[in-house]
Amino acid sequence: MVEVTNLCKKFNSFEAVRGVSFSIQKGEIFGFLGPNGAGKTTTINMMTGLTLPSSGNIKIAGFDGIREIKKVQGNIGIVPDESNLYDELSGRDNLMFCASLYGMEKAKREVRTQMLLKQFGLDQTGKKLFKHFSKGMKRKLTIAAGIIHEPKILFLDEPTTGIDVESARQIRQLIQDLNAQGCTIFLTTHYIEEAERLCDRIGFIVDGQMVALGNLDELMGEVQKEHQMIFTFEQGTHSLEKSMSQSFPELSVYRINEHSIRISSDEKISLMPIMKFLEQEKVLPREARIMKPSLEDVFIKITGIGLDKMKKEKEGKKK
Repeated sequence: MVEVTNLCKKFNSFEAVRGVSFSIQKGEIFGFLGPNGAGKTTTINMMTGLTLPSSGNIKIAGFDGIREIKKVQGNIGIVPDESNLYDELSGRDNLMFCASLYGMEKAKREVRTQMLLKQFGLDQTGKKLFKHFSKGMKRKLTIAAGIIHEPKILFLDEPTTGIDVESARQIRQLIQDLNAQGCTIFLTTHYIEEAERLCDRIGFIVDGQMVALGNLDELMGEVQKEHQMIFTFEQGTHSLEKSMSQSFPELSVYRINEHSIRISSDEKISLMPIMKFLEQEKVLPREARIMKPSLEDVFIKITGIGLDKMKKEKEGKKK
């Protein structure tokens, strides 16, 4: 369904995307992950015709993604990370307008609009102005607008960023439902657990280059040999990871939040020396548990970036 080969994009002397290659199979949910500024949005913009590549090839739904971009755009739906709908139009009128842009006849536009409003749980808000929608409702309507013309491939850029937990859950279910109906999905997200739950295969991009690509089992092979433990404390432990790293240089120590740290090692972790160290530091843990590696560990190992930092940066831009 998608074939990207040696894709590059330069902005003057800066090379934002450097030789990216990957393919997406029909009916697949493909996750495209990486830290902020890694080249994700630039790659999407090239694939969807919003910017021209400096070099490389794109093939989507059987069409040349550079020379036949109009045909490509008729087969794809795009849901940007910021809504592109109109505040002064109602939910219904936004969908009707988007359908008209794809040349759909009025009767078909009306049927499709009503069906999507109902499917997305927005049928009671069809006359409500878009500017009065909640963040979750706006996200759902933006996705509905992206599939109004029944595209073969849907590009979703950070679909659940900045919305409440229940709306995020509903959108993840909508993504799974759309995929079950045969839609191929290209998904970017900074929520690793979301990618782990939804995606058939995942590609990691760092500094404009693809650094890992595969299904969950293949990617997990990168960290399966590691041993991990999580320690949770009653009180805050602001500098504990630094002193622990100095005392146990063979361990990798990573702060999860104010009250929790995670340690990992290629060798089996001996608990007693750590407990003696914590006793000396007067920060005995409330809980210590062995953890199995996750896709988050793959991300951190590949990028060197903690997810909490990436989330704060991303969500800060949304405010």
